[in-house]
Amino acid sequence: MRRGKRVSTDHAIVYFAQRAGSEPARFGFVVAKTVGGSVTRNLMRRRLRSIGRELIMGGFTGTDVVVRALPGSEKLSWSSLHDEITSGIQRGAQR
Repeated sequence: MRRGKRVSTDHAIVYFAQRAGSEPARFGFVVAKTVGGSVTRNLMRRRLRSIGRELIMGGFTGTDVVVRALPGSEKLSWSSLHDEITSGIQRGAQR
């Protein structure tokens, strides 16, 4: 998270670091206690992992991605969260 690019969305910060070649992307997730209790944090992690899995299956390669969920992200619907994170990752990958 110290090197690479960063893209901010309303409810998350997405960090990027380029990797060699055509290896599948790797994802990491940071969901702090400020987002909510353990049940809420684990739900957020599961949602973020699902988004990452979709991107990998779609051919997203050569990048390490860390998504840091911000307070308020737990209140988003699945479609809103999916659209926001996906667009943030696409913006960062184009830079």
